[in-house]
Amino acid sequence: MLKVETTNLIVDQITERLGQSPDFICEQLEINEGLNLYCIYLASIVTANQVDEMLLKPIFEGNSSIEASTHHPVHWLTNRIPLIQRKELSGSTEGINELLEGHCLLIPTWGDTFLSYDVSNGEYRSVSEPTSEAAVRGPREGFIEDIARNVALIRKRLKNEHLVFESMTIGSATKTKVYLTYLNHVAAEQVIDEFRRRLNAIQTDSILESAYIEEWIQDKTFSPFPQLVTSERPDIIVAKLLEGQVAIMTDGTPIVILGPVTFFQMFSSPEDYYQRADIATLTRWLRMIAFLLSIFIPSLYIAVASYHQELLPTSLLISLAAQREEVPFPVFIEAIIMTVTFEILREAGLRMPRIAGQSISIVGALVLGQAAVEAGLVSAAMVIVVSLTAISNFASPNYSFGIAQRIIQYSFMLLAGVLGFFGIMSGVFFLLIHLVSIRSFGVKYMSPLAPVALSDWKDTLVRVPRFLMKRIPRAFYSKK
Repeated sequence: MLKVETTNLIVDQITERLGQSPDFICEQLEINEGLNLYCIYLASIVTANQVDEMLLKPIFEGNSSIEASTHHPVHWLTNRIPLIQRKELSGSTEGINELLEGHCLLIPTWGDTFLSYDVSNGEYRSVSEPTSEAAVRGPREGFIEDIARNVALIRKRLKNEHLVFESMTIGSATKTKVYLTYLNHVAAEQVIDEFRRRLNAIQTDSILESAYIEEWIQDKTFSPFPQLVTSERPDIIVAKLLEGQVAIMTDGTPIVILGPVTFFQMFSSPEDYYQRADIATLTRWLRMIAFLLSIFIPSLYIAVASYHQELLPTSLLISLAAQREEVPFPVFIEAIIMTVTFEILREAGLRMPRIAGQSISIVGALVLGQAAVEAGLVSAAMVIVVSLTAISNFASPNYSFGIAQRIIQYSFMLLAGVLGFFGIMSGVFFLLIHLVSIRSFGVKYMSPLAPVALSDWKDTLVRVPRFLMKRIPRAFYSKK
């Protein structure tokens, strides 16, 4: 009698907390005289047909009533439904958590425990090519919003018994499922422990996207440089796991976080490993040159035009003076107007519908630039400088690193406008000091250049041929 009261109480507690929702389904089924079975699920995330076909139909086939009266309820249910993933529970709180995960509860009234079955409908978009990471060569598959499917995409490429997925739940309200993913015996133990410690220390009510986690666990909050990288391509994640990095997968988003990272990893692209070594090295150097151009071109132009005109050839100086004759603003203000205008156009292009966004950003820049020059608000040379800066900024394969370049660019423009070349050189020294002070989960940000590790230069400034690299390029992620 005590057992009947216990299970009925659990049903009452679950109904009291979730029964007001229109998708809450609680069916009482009679198995035998005096023996009932409650079937509880949320119709919005569980399909009723699946419950009928996969759970209820096997239960009521054959002489189920006779078996139920002579067996323990959990053993009886397990024998009737042997193949579906299940979990034995004993409390209402556990049952509610399972319901919210998309599971169905079968609660017998003649026992003190019950079972949860995973019959979620799994309505997610299909695997498709990622939109934020264009692939010139290589796989076209991208992660989706279902973490189970994302795990399958990784296991499909990395058939290794040492591949580990540590599951944890973060967010008191959202209860978001998060997987800490790494390759055992390849990733450094101290790095894994640090990841685990920071994830367990997160105290928040909601995790709606991986960016929430990234902001919680990064080393330096007030730094423009990303200390973690993100990707939605399984081939990239697998490659980085083989190098000893650790991934964080978040349910509900296709974006996976990777760490630790270094400064020189920001210039590496997946296509570097799908091309010959000489081509990969050339493109990597082009990205580094583009980085320097994007942060220094506007500031150098401001410094030369404002303070150091003697450095220009006479013919070029006369040409620039003629262009600026009718411009009413100082060079620094002129540069700020043009760069801010371009940033607004870029943001507008991102937020506009896909069909109209690209045309608005391109046509808007051309029309506004030409109109500004003809109106005498800016010089033609400034339009060239801003355009070259923007194009160089787009060469970065990492979106977060591109944003960091724009922040540094404005800082150098301010220093050049106030102090000229002296301000630029001061900014360079402060930038280098900041870079060498950053650590990403114990790994120095400027590795392997500072500190110097010549053995790890095979895939840093250059990409040597594959036969000269290590079998598993663990790089410097295991070094403090």
